Amino acid sequence: MKKKYVYSKFKIFHFPEKIFSLPKEKSTILPPVHIRIKPTNACNQHCYYCSYRADNLQLGKDMNERDKIPKEKMFEIIEDLEGMGVEAITFSGGGEPLIYPYILDTIKRIVKNRKLKFAFITNGVALKEEISELIAEYGSWVRISIDSWDSESYSKHRKVPKEQWDQVIKNIETFSGKTRKCSLGTYVIVDKNNVTHLFDMAKLFKEIGVHSLKISGVVVSDNAEENDRYHSGFFDKAKEEILKAKRILENENFEISDTYHYESGNFKKYYEWCPYLQIRPVIGADLNVYSCQDKAYNQGGLLGSIKSTRFRDFWLNNKGKFFKINPKVDCNHHCVANSQNEIILDFLNIYRDHLEFV
Repeated sequence: MKKKYVYSKFKIFHFPEKIFSLPKEKSTILPPVHIRIKPTNACNQHCYYCSYRADNLQLGKDMNERDKIPKEKMFEIIEDLEGMGVEAITFSGGGEPLIYPYILDTIKRIVKNRKLKFAFITNGVALKEEISELIAEYGSWVRISIDSWDSESYSKHRKVPKEQWDQVIKNIETFSGKTRKCSLGTYVIVDKNNVTHLFDMAKLFKEIGVHSLKISGVVVSDNAEENDRYHSGFFDKAKEEILKAKRILENENFEISDTYHYESGNFKKYYEWCPYLQIRPVIGADLNVYSCQDKAYNQGGLLGSIKSTRFRDFWLNNKGKFFKINPKVDCNHHCVANSQNEIILDFLNIYRDHLEFV
């Protein structure tokens, strides 16, 4: 059987109506396909590389760690997403979504109608007990950020007690034994400290039941050249470790997605509007709607607020808000959607008089 990939840049092409509704001259406003919701900005860890808390990065510049979405507002948002036909929600940070005080109620509310697929990006510390049971049974996927190879390195990276390493590994093993309905992934941020351990980490994750591993580089600066200089000293070693892991460990039950690359091409943009802000926007814990996870909690990524209005009304009124951000000018920083945007824009800009000459 041909392998089916969890990670792909081409998923959006399974939603052609959405793609063709994107340009400014189109009058129809369709709902997002996928929403990122950041339910709380509080976190139970202190990762040294966290972009939302780094003073020198634009991401998270205006974040208030006390913000969280009120329970009633969260239920209202879910009701709107269900009614609009949004396909999926990913709960992420900001903070740690599984310590959001209303997370159990939120999951149960989504499960009640089964109209939305949902997923979590989490550090995994609270992935246990009833939360774990519900996600394993009804969730689509969960991805655990884990950048270390033992308790000592985990404690150093995240400024937490060493015992948390054992707890997270136990949570992963327990979760992987519950069900295969919900895909279990891990996410490694490569830095100078863990680069020589990438193969060992991938091997461990596979052994404890993880289905996929995504690997990316740490962002240390909004300046592409500075970022590349940081990675240049160990980039080749990282690639060697990743290729070894893919060659030896990858199979139909364990996928490795290598998105680790020099960042220069992901910083500078050559297009003037962003398709993906209409496809996968972010609702922050401050009840602001942002263009993406790379401009969340930054006025430069702000599309508007839903504090005093419903999300459905905000989304369906004033299409001009989707074009207020000019990536060529405003987004010269890391962008997770850059390659997808380039593909969509190439597709939409084809000269139609010659379309049949395939």
